[in-house]
Amino acid sequence: MTTLATPEVATLPAAAPREVIEIRPSKGLLRLDFGAVWKYRELLYFLVWRELKIRYKQAVLGAAWAVVQPVLALAIFTVIFGMFARIPSNGVPYPVFAFAALLPWTYFSEAFRRASVGLLDDSELIRKIYFPRLVLPLSAVIAPLVDFAISFVLLIGMMLYYGIVPTANIVYLPLFMLLAIGLALGMGLWLGPLNVRFRDIKHILPFLLQIWMYACPVVYPITMVPDKWKLLYSLNPMVGVIEGFRWALIGRGEPEYGAIAIGVGFVVVLVITGLAYFNRAEKSFADRI
Repeated sequence: MTTLATPEVATLPAAAPREVIEIRPSKGLLRLDFGAVWKYRELLYFLVWRELKIRYKQAVLGAAWAVVQPVLALAIFTVIFGMFARIPSNGVPYPVFAFAALLPWTYFSEAFRRASVGLLDDSELIRKIYFPRLVLPLSAVIAPLVDFAISFVLLIGMMLYYGIVPTANIVYLPLFMLLAIGLALGMGLWLGPLNVRFRDIKHILPFLLQIWMYACPVVYPITMVPDKWKLLYSLNPMVGVIEGFRWALIGRGEPEYGAIAIGVGFVVVLVITGLAYFNRAEKSFADRI
């Protein structure tokens, strides 16, 4: 009598448990999950990389636009304000004087603009998948740093051409750039959610930035401002950033400590309140967009 062998049943390995992410609305004004932002740092990297690719993709000059734009603005300022109006430049060749202020201003204006419109530009991404929304304004203020770095090399070359060697004060330069980054981020945290609710904000931004630039010591020195108006003038947080940037790089005179202190205080308050407002408005982004 033949005995039939019982077939052996293969035992499949147990499936690895899937990670479950539970999404709940945050409670409190500053209950931000910075751990989640760090966890999604790879997404932050790809968003920054995407910004750079979109900016220079299919462009004839490519990354050279990072230099062409501020150089063209510098040429216009040099002719109009340096040659025709003869604006004083505190003993520094006017091209270096203006370019040293134009760099932090160009970075700030571009980072501020991107952070303010980034939520609407990435509306499809917000509606489809979950990720910490704070990643979007962060990527917006990081991407323009590449353009800044390229133009900064040109500025150093221009200084050496005119025989100006950066002083030891250059070690303070990252602090003033950190102020510019914080200011752009804080403004973006406020205007980004407001732009989701009121779409005409993006139309106001170009006009606002144009007026704001001439309210900063970009094409003229702060010494031209009358003493009785200096305190009011220094309430503009970019005044301390630009004057500090010039001082750290060129090393002429003393920095405007009052304007710098006002700028630091303004940026700290703006970032903290901006984070609170962004956290409060974040839960309604997908619905309003």
